[in-house]
Amino acid sequence: MKRPDLIENRADKLITFIYYRDLQKGMDFYGDFLDFPLEIDQGFCKIYRISEAGYVGIVDETKGMHKWNKIKPVQICMRVPDVDAFYEYCKQASVDGLSEMFVNNEIKIKAFVFNDPEGYQIEIQESLEEETEEE
Repeated sequence: MKRPDLIENRADKLITFIYYRDLQKGMDFYGDFLDFPLEIDQGFCKIYRISEAGYVGIVDETKGMHKWNKIKPVQICMRVPDVDAFYEYCKQASVDGLSEMFVNNEIKIKAFVFNDPEGYQIEIQESLEEETEEE
């Protein structure tokens, strides 16, 4: 059996759903603080566009397919062109769990992490090497 074809062998969107007790806090964080556009409003789920095809869906845990859990085994990572600017922005906002800036030479990134309002870890990173577009 052959998998159905995809244009350029890519899905249209990749959506990571995270489950919130307080949906408004998620909306304020992703929509206002991080200033990502609300792409799809499903009422109990708000889907924000993070990149060209990457999305985060904030789901009201009372209506979603999963429930909120104290353990957050998901990390949301965003690669940006200027990690220092994002670090200063998050530092000024006193975000929860803000780490020190760190460099990982093995995987060639400069990054920091912090927690969103429900405890999901956010990593913001910058590549330490020039990226080339794949054809």
